[in-house]
Amino acid sequence: MASTTTNMSLQEQIGQLLVAGFVGTAPSEEIIDLIQHHHVGGIILFSRNIQNTQQVYALTQNLQHIALAAGHRYPLLIAIDQENGIVSRLGEGATIFPGNMALGATGSEQLAHDVAQATGQELKALGINMNLAPVADVNNNPANPVIGVRSFGEDPQQVAHLVAAAVKGYQQAGVISTLKHFPGHGDTAVDSHLALPTIPYTLERLDEVELVPFRSGTAAGAESVMVAHIYLPQIMQHEAQFALPATLSPAVIRGLLREKLGFAGVIVSDCMEMSAITETVGAEQGSVMALQAGTDLVLVSHLYSRQLGSLKAIAAALETDTLSLETVRMAAERVLELKKRYLSWDNLPVPTALTALDRESHQQLSDRAYALSTTLVRNEDALIPLHVKPAERILVLTQQKNTLSKVEDKHFPHEFLVECIRQRHEHVQTTFASTRPAAQECSEILAATSTADTIIMATVNAHLDQRQAELMRCLVQSGRRVIGLAVRNPYDLLAFPQLRTYLVTYEYTRPALAAAVRVLFGETQAQGCLPVSLPGLYPSRVGIV
Repeated sequence: MASTTTNMSLQEQIGQLLVAGFVGTAPSEEIIDLIQHHHVGGIILFSRNIQNTQQVYALTQNLQHIALAAGHRYPLLIAIDQENGIVSRLGEGATIFPGNMALGATGSEQLAHDVAQATGQELKALGINMNLAPVADVNNNPANPVIGVRSFGEDPQQVAHLVAAAVKGYQQAGVISTLKHFPGHGDTAVDSHLALPTIPYTLERLDEVELVPFRSGTAAGAESVMVAHIYLPQIMQHEAQFALPATLSPAVIRGLLREKLGFAGVIVSDCMEMSAITETVGAEQGSVMALQAGTDLVLVSHLYSRQLGSLKAIAAALETDTLSLETVRMAAERVLELKKRYLSWDNLPVPTALTALDRESHQQLSDRAYALSTTLVRNEDALIPLHVKPAERILVLTQQKNTLSKVEDKHFPHEFLVECIRQRHEHVQTTFASTRPAAQECSEILAATSTADTIIMATVNAHLDQRQAELMRCLVQSGRRVIGLAVRNPYDLLAFPQLRTYLVTYEYTRPALAAAVRVLFGETQAQGCLPVSLPGLYPSRVGIV
């Protein structure tokens, strides 16, 4: 590898290894300081930084101009978690595309490729050059609170095919893709934002399940891989006397990812401000340990104090030889080589890139993908399509929830579902599920809506929420016509297997709800297939087309 760090100071090299976030829709004083005086070469954007496409373009160009004026050799890496579906950061003016499990329900590699390519084209036009996607986790645990519908499904081979297709789509758009969360966060029942999940499996099991999509994605040309804050005792058993996450593990990063999988690209840590790190070694020491283990890019997404502290901790570790100069140099080389392949000061996005986007075709692609993803799991009473007489009444029961995990930052469009139904039928009542005991609430709902002929209850991970499950069971037992609409994970039917009509959208987004309502009223037919199994009820019906 020809050296890209020649004539670069040690402080400049360290700065290239940090990816920092900030608050606001314009560069903050803190992020300007990090770019100008600490040579930080990577930025991560969240919804807090985004209003609309014009503002995002202005923001990214402003950040790049600050870096150019500060003497950065290459443009900034500007990253985002635009997974689509439930993890979507972009705001007004961007196309809303379905997330992974909705695409998994279509079974289409072509759709996965085209959605990734269109997403990449929009990101690149906005000046965002790195997407922390696609998720390559195999979600084979219904109790998983943080992956779920962010995964393409539970079948390793299907996930592998769709991951590879997405990687190629991002490549064609000229955007860096990132496989996550290595070596696989799908079979956990703990959110690594909040604690440290354990994956107890042997290397043989990982080879058969978790690693399959990562192999496929790297073979397809993925330029970077994100390592998760998960503990693998079978792999990491000789490293520490207490459990540490894979992000700090040489056995996982150098042994498993570099040597066994042969990955030569850029390795990215998950955020060092997640509880799995902050409540163990701390973000600052965690940043040092991640680099020691073989990480190239360390994410410190939120607090300026922790970002500065991490940079100082890395410099101090170099002074005491607990972190080698060669380790930092090689990490900086990999980061700079990646920038060299994708970025140039002479080729930053121009304003006309936004207007040149084929937004109409992107919207048509989105509509087609959502239409193909909606899945009718059960229709035993032939309630779908709805045949309601003009005078009949429909009750829509939704959940008073917004985001379910720290990775999400969009609110659920409760009212939109009702609006879509009202456009098609005049007599629609609506109510939110409350926090009262389910049996009491069920009696009140049935009494207050005694004239409702059909009840549509939207459920949000009811298989993990006993109150929702009890309420649905009560409604089913009432003898009314009840339709369950799972607007998140498709596993909800496990909590009330007696429900006879069950429709799945995989996400609580406007286009997913609109597609489901079209199915409800017979305007389209549901064409999706479950990409996960419902144990004891249905096997998954996966297939690649």
